[in-house]
Amino acid sequence: MDPMLEGASWLDEELAGSTFADARLGQRLRRLLEQLGGAMGASVPLACQDWAATKAAYRFFDNDRVSEAEILAGHFAATASRLAATEGPILILHDTTEFTYHRVRPEPVGVIGQYPCRNTSYDRRQLYTVCGLLMHSSLGVTPDGLPLGLCAIKFWTRATFKGTTELKRHINPTRVPIEDKESLRWLENMRQSSALVADPARCIHIGDRESDIYELFVTAHELGTHFLVRSSVDRRADEGTQTIIAAMDQQPGQGEHWIAVRDDKGKESQAHLTIKYHRLQVLPPLAKRKRYPALALTVICADEQETPENRQPIHWRLITDLPVTCVDEAIEKIGWYALRWKIELFHKILKSGCRAEDAKLRSAERLVNLLALFCILAWRVFWLTMLNRTAPQASPRLVLTALEIRLLDQLVKNKTSSPSPTLAHYLTKIARLGGHLARAKDPPPGNMVMWRGLSRLTDIELGASLGMRLVGN
Repeated sequence: MDPMLEGASWLDEELAGSTFADARLGQRLRRLLEQLGGAMGASVPLACQDWAATKAAYRFFDNDRVSEAEILAGHFAATASRLAATEGPILILHDTTEFTYHRVRPEPVGVIGQYPCRNTSYDRRQLYTVCGLLMHSSLGVTPDGLPLGLCAIKFWTRATFKGTTELKRHINPTRVPIEDKESLRWLENMRQSSALVADPARCIHIGDRESDIYELFVTAHELGTHFLVRSSVDRRADEGTQTIIAAMDQQPGQGEHWIAVRDDKGKESQAHLTIKYHRLQVLPPLAKRKRYPALALTVICADEQETPENRQPIHWRLITDLPVTCVDEAIEKIGWYALRWKIELFHKILKSGCRAEDAKLRSAERLVNLLALFCILAWRVFWLTMLNRTAPQASPRLVLTALEIRLLDQLVKNKTSSPSPTLAHYLTKIARLGGHLARAKDPPPGNMVMWRGLSRLTDIELGASLGMRLVGN
């Protein structure tokens, strides 16, 4: 096999399910992923290296026949294959993030909010407009924390912005249909994510307090899937005689649990939690009681008894449709919710590694297409980082080609003799290319050194391939 094609074999799997009507657009997408993946964090001109390739990239982002749906179709298909190859529950992590851009005119991109001016030379009552895009993503992970891929994604922006407080002065939000709210994105991503799995009952959709939406509970029931969200609304329970908080306050502590947490200074400590759980009949909001039925849901409370230094105490109130019959099952659900932080790390890779907010494209449509490409690259970096921790004994051929393995053997010398090098052995070598010291007591490499190492390996692989062709000629 041609070394250049062999080195990009992971792209074959991720783009096999692409749905472009014109095959040339699929070829351009592949080429852009190679270029941007080899120069992660660099600008489009630097990644493309010349004006012809840069202009082709700009034409791709501005093409009316290209959208985030076509760009991510192959990745969604590959994610479905990985989900089908795993056993047990699948955790679908949902979250929303913002991408801010500095533009003279916000209209071509849109706005995400208005905030008070910080410049003391201006009237403090003035507001300045923040230009940018919003993205709601859904990431499928295993209970061990291995990201299997994106299951759904939604981009949008706003022509104008009115804060929630301003809206509440004119209308009761509970009386607005969910179809007229931005919160509809939670339901749409749940439907799209569940459709990727043959058995939606395997999916547990996990969200923060923003996802405490009664319509989401009903949608999960209709789809035959499950949810686990952090509650923020003190809903009516039983026959309406009490609320969730009042009902849980009456429950005694049923168990204890210790988890490792870090304070504001990064110091790790053990948090002592008291666990309570109870099955309740949760009622819909009064304005929607004729539209939605009551649901039998489980509420899990995890409260830290002591007041720690340098951080807020943990007080989680989780709500789920999954049954909980013992303390161990409640602790399991708490551990699943703790994995929600993984999607925050994915967003960090997009912003810090891919430098998505440094893009200079002028319109929202072009930026969305570029962000869709970055999502594929960010997932792969995150996948390799977590694969090093969850499956260290796997074969290196799972993610590396023969050429990459040979290059790593030549570039990074072994610190210890290993008769059969494992995947973790070679992923650590990639991290060492990115600056990881790999000392005996060092933790496993993180995303930053991994993406730096991958970028260096890509450049070295390109030089080796060209050298082989020159020698051959």
